[in-house]
Amino acid sequence: MSIQERLSDALYGAGWSTVKKLPEPVAARLGRTVADLAWKQRGTGVRRLESNYARVLPEASPQQLAALSRAGMRSYLRYWMESFRLPAWSAERIRTGFAAKDLHYLTEGLAAGKGVVLALPHLANWDLAGAWVTTALGIPFTTVAERLKPETLYDRFVAYREGLGMEVLPHSGGTAFGTLARRLRDGGLVCLVADRDLSASGVEVEFFGETARMPAGPALLAQQTGALLLPVTLWYDDSPVMQGRVHPPVEVPESGTRREKTSLMTQALADAFASGIADHPEDWHMLQRLWLKDLDPAKAPSHPRQGAS
Repeated sequence: MSIQERLSDALYGAGWSTVKKLPEPVAARLGRTVADLAWKQRGTGVRRLESNYARVLPEASPQQLAALSRAGMRSYLRYWMESFRLPAWSAERIRTGFAAKDLHYLTEGLAAGKGVVLALPHLANWDLAGAWVTTALGIPFTTVAERLKPETLYDRFVAYREGLGMEVLPHSGGTAFGTLARRLRDGGLVCLVADRDLSASGVEVEFFGETARMPAGPALLAQQTGALLLPVTLWYDDSPVMQGRVHPPVEVPESGTRREKTSLMTQALADAFASGIADHPEDWHMLQRLWLKDLDPAKAPSHPRQGAS
């Protein structure tokens, strides 16, 4: 294990062991302070976040993008402060910490005996939404987690999410898809974060006017199992309660090849994600490259470096 890997593991471990013991207002202030410090440093993640926001709001001025990236970092650190504290939250705090609109799409789908796939972008706190599903609705679900380095850090994330009532499968290894399909055929629930896929199997979509790649898994699972595919978007407001919306089902096209159906369904997911991100861009925690032009520096658009003031 490298020094950097050991440091990462130690920092996350300290977060889960220390932050969860802080009073909630103290943790919230700490998150805002750390967010503002990181924003002022203008590291790679902050600059990438700002560049991504420039795709969402192409008419925004440099000053507007700078203000948006500051709000975005505060939202991102709110996610982490909540996540570090979630294992210590009572069932009542979890139940009252999230409000979902149009939940009937989910409950009716499950009541009909269909499996349901919930697909989400990196908006607000998807872990809190998952904890709410297992706690407030009493519905278990299965998800996948990317294998992180070091392995001890991956184990921490798996233990954290399993402690919230989720079944967590490793993203690598080739067995996750089959297990997810079995859960859906049994009428179960699968939740997947699905707004970024840099693998060769990713599906190209138009996203805020440019080409990006998103995972094929949600659409393929719906096709192969008959499960309902539901996009979900999340956001924060000025209250302690996170908000969310379950969007109408993405239907499987009646004709076309599997590849064509997958492309159309993944584009429909991207469109639903874009609507939620456009309404609440500061809650989209995308600090990595996403659009294909950004993955090839020779094709990357030129975004001026924004000032930190």
